[in-house]
Parts: sequence; C-alpha cells; structure tokens
Amino acid sequence: MADMMQFDLVSPERRLASVQASSVQIPGADGDMTAMPDHAPTITTLRPGVLTVESAEGRLQFAVTGGFADVSGPATTILAEQAMPLSEVTDEIMAELVAEAEAKRDAASDTSADAAAKLVADMTALRDQVSAS
Repeated sequence: MADMMQFDLVSPERRLASVQASSVQIPGADGDMTAMPDHAPTITTLRPGVLTVESAEGRLQFAVTGGFADVSGPATTILAEQAMPLSEVTDEIMAELVAEAEAKRDAASDTSADAAAKLVADMTALRDQVSAS
C-alpha cells in the first residue's frame, strides 16, 4: 500500500504503537519534520515534544522526551527515551519532567550549560503544548 507505512513507537518501558500510518510529525532536534510513505532514509535525534501520527485508526498523539527516529520508505520507527500517550500526561508528570531538566541545568558545567538550558526550554514548551491540548 503506497499511501501507508509501518509506524512503531517504543520506549524502554513498553511498545506504545504499531500501526499503518499516512504521516508522522516528528519533533526533531534540528527542527520538526513530517515523515510520509516513501520518505528518503533519515535518522534524527528527538527533542521533547508532541509526536503526531495520522493512521487508519485516526490521529494518535504522544509526548516524547527525546530519543531517535529512523525513517525509511516503508517504515518509521521511534525509539523514545520516555514516551506516553498525550491522554496520559498529567500536570504532575510534566512538573516532574521540567524539574528534572532544571536540576540538570543547575548542575551543568560551563561546557554543557547551553544544552541543559535548551532541554529546560524544550521541556517547558512541551508542558505548555500539553496543557493547551
């Protein structure tokens, strides 16, 4: 089926999705991207954000905190550091994730301070995006 591709989302805790998808919106570390069937092979890192999948089952959305995306023509696979369906994300979970990022920022050395500050900004943006949903 040329207009669909296999999509899989896994985290260390569980497999969250394995569906046929027409598109996957990925929060890439270098910018958002949309993977579609027959996409050129790409591997990218993820930043904290909302992953959106258009599938035969409807729109599926997941909060991811980082990881990798492996995109090829017939499939897209996301290996997430942490991921959960957007419907399971609570204010308490987001507060904990932001607090963890802030603690890493506060403990960062001069050489990693920028990356740690970006993590806090990305995690805060994810919290705001989830709250608006």
